[in-house]
Amino acid sequence: MKTVMVFGTFDILHPGHLSLFRQAKRHGKILVAVVARGTTSARIKGRAPFHTERERKKNLEHIRDIDRVLLGDTKDMYRVIRRLQPDVIALGYDQKFFVKELQKIVHEFSKPPRIVRLRPYQAGRYKTKKIRGYLDI
Repeated sequence: MKTVMVFGTFDILHPGHLSLFRQAKRHGKILVAVVARGTTSARIKGRAPFHTERERKKNLEHIRDIDRVLLGDTKDMYRVIRRLQPDVIALGYDQKFFVKELQKIVHEFSKPPRIVRLRPYQAGRYKTKKIRGYLDI
């Protein structure tokens, strides 16, 4: 069965995230969501997520399109990719972090995954950063 993998902080879930999951699921049978660790997210975004990594993981476990939810690795963000070797890696339309290195990593595999870029869903309205600003958190 074709496995698709998505990555993100998934801090404050919104319709943009749900669209991302639906789009990703169309590329395979099993959708695996990898939740960024709190320390990783804080390092990348310059602030800690509102929800803990366990809360974010639990929230995703209730989403119909997602078949499996994993926490990312604290030291090697690519470890989960090497371990599971998905058929497809689906990136958000604005996902920039770790993408350049990702190209190198996937070429280590005997069958490299296809990397797809997903479309935005009302990007001007549904962005976690924007929602955090509205909520003042």
